[in-house]
Amino acid sequence: MAQPDRTRDAERTRAEIIEVATREFADNGYTGARVDEIAAKMSTTKRMIYYYFGNKEQLYVEVLEHAYAGIRAIERGLDVEHLDPVEAIRQLAELTFDHHESHPDFIRLVSIENIHRAEHISRSTVLSGLANPALDVLARILDRGREAGVFRDGVDPLDVHMVISSYCVFRIANRHTFNAIFKRDMLDPARRGHHRQLLGDLVVDYLTAG
Repeated sequence: MAQPDRTRDAERTRAEIIEVATREFADNGYTGARVDEIAAKMSTTKRMIYYYFGNKEQLYVEVLEHAYAGIRAIERGLDVEHLDPVEAIRQLAELTFDHHESHPDFIRLVSIENIHRAEHISRSTVLSGLANPALDVLARILDRGREAGVFRDGVDPLDVHMVISSYCVFRIANRHTFNAIFKRDMLDPARRGHHRQLLGDLVVDYLTAG
């Protein structure tokens, strides 16, 4: 009986380390983040963190994997088969919109990893496996839309993913510079519904254009 308890404790500890490390890496970047600081915030030791993750880089990679796994799980959970294709693509866009807004650390981590030219993410065997199932969901929506005569032919699912992701990431990543230049907060609650619908309109209009 002790083994399952130890396993659950280890899983819980790993999850807690990843949670604290996510904030540390998001706030300070890979280079600026300190494992000592993560340990201090958890009232544990650097040695304990390395026991679970080996080194700082592996911890960072697993933080990235955990961050990406969240949005991929949401995408895979969309009820593609029973929704009208137009409603399905709207929901996929809106799910991404909601996720990115509620997970600003995810956006910071993506931005940081791009600064490093995907040096760390390219070493992950987990992340490459997460991409295909998410694109499969999108591809099935597009296929059903074409079969129903609603969506046009010749649309690359990865292009649609890029459009949705670009809109949602830009809104979070560039919030402060956009506001400084244009004096408009893209996260103003009064504009949220408009921005959310606008994303769906843009994607649907692209897919249904003659």
